[in-house]
Amino acid sequence: MTLTCISPVDGSVYAERETLTAAQAGALCERLAAAQKAWAARPLQERIDLVLRGVANVGAMNEEIVPELAWQMGRPIRYGGEFGGFNERATYMAQIAEDALAPIAIADDAGFKRQIKRVPHGVVLVIAPWNYPYMTAINTVAPALIAGNTVMLKHASQTLLVGERMARAFHEAGVPEDVFANVFLDHRTTSALIAQKRFGFVNFTGSVGGGRAIERAAAGTFTGVGLELGGKDPGYVRADADLDAAVETLIDGAMFNSGQCCCGIERIYVHESLFDDFVAKAVAIVRGYKLGNPLDPETTLGPMAHARFAAEVRAQTEEAVAAGAKALISPLDFPEDDGAAYLMPQILVDVTHEMRVMRDESFGPVVGIMPVKDDAEAIALMNDSHFGLTASIWSADPAAAEAIGDALDTGTVFLNRCDYLDPALCWTGCKDTGRGGGLSVIGYHNLTRPKSYHLKKG
Repeated sequence: MTLTCISPVDGSVYAERETLTAAQAGALCERLAAAQKAWAARPLQERIDLVLRGVANVGAMNEEIVPELAWQMGRPIRYGGEFGGFNERATYMAQIAEDALAPIAIADDAGFKRQIKRVPHGVVLVIAPWNYPYMTAINTVAPALIAGNTVMLKHASQTLLVGERMARAFHEAGVPEDVFANVFLDHRTTSALIAQKRFGFVNFTGSVGGGRAIERAAAGTFTGVGLELGGKDPGYVRADADLDAAVETLIDGAMFNSGQCCCGIERIYVHESLFDDFVAKAVAIVRGYKLGNPLDPETTLGPMAHARFAAEVRAQTEEAVAAGAKALISPLDFPEDDGAAYLMPQILVDVTHEMRVMRDESFGPVVGIMPVKDDAEAIALMNDSHFGLTASIWSADPAAAEAIGDALDTGTVFLNRCDYLDPALCWTGCKDTGRGGGLSVIGYHNLTRPKSYHLKKG
């Protein structure tokens, strides 16, 4: 089978790769499994050093990577790629590795030595998405390798070249090819490998449907899975918020990367006393964007990664307007909208939770804004979702914001910021957003298993 990346820039075929056969994929899994014990036996610091060298090698490729990403998934070159976050996450996980993986000492006296060690799962499969293909992959690749696992990386077909670059960077750094392998697989072979119990752990970032397919494949194998799936992340602006900061940050959180961010803002609730001013400022910001070719340094909003993704956002927007929503951005402001991958940004008011645009994941440059009368109404609306990844609260009162956060069904609560992944905190979600957690010390715990030692002396 041939995997094809259709560039959103001009609709051309940008890259093609042949998938492994079932036999080839199975043989690779066996080599990764065979190499894992020796890799885990290496000193921890040696594994850390090799991983960080691989990360640095990716950084050295950044001038080539940035336009390559624009061609593959449409992000404007003016934003410089992903190496900042990629490096930050890998470096942090390297810094905490010794403590995070250290044995938990219970007792070591004349009679007994008792402790709990963290041991690797074995082979870890990482299935990474196209929207932030380097950063989402490194979230698991770096700690999995540092913890002593071997890793198989499978990227989305929209970003076929990313895994190749990462593998080359890590192999040139000295990580063996049978310790970290990039693969091209179709869905059937991927599911078959999981069902055959080829992996000790599977990490998947993608759609809810994809997550269900992973769970079905793993059913009965007792393979650990980590799933980061959909999101419909809300922002809430309280009456005491810094209005200008809230508008600037939340609208950027809704529109950056053409709205294709895992924790992007997809719905905003504003205290009724600030609502009109918030909306007016938001419209002014969005009208200032430049939609166009992502290879143009002046472009601030590139095409969506694929025309079918843009079609879904258009459909949600059109349905909402037909049901009574008001669209505040005129198509005349964005003549570059081509009806395919290039999609103008949109702000909607007079929206309700009966509309798909306020309920289903949009993953595009559209946001609905609703007025609320108090915290209770905002909490009810923020929780009225099948998803739970992040929630952003804007307020001058941290205690009130934390109390609101305690009432929210979400994985992360932000105060006066949004759309950011802090590697010191567990990246996690609830409800249809999935389960498990990456990064932080908890990320290491999920990529290893506890092993108890109860040693009687003498």
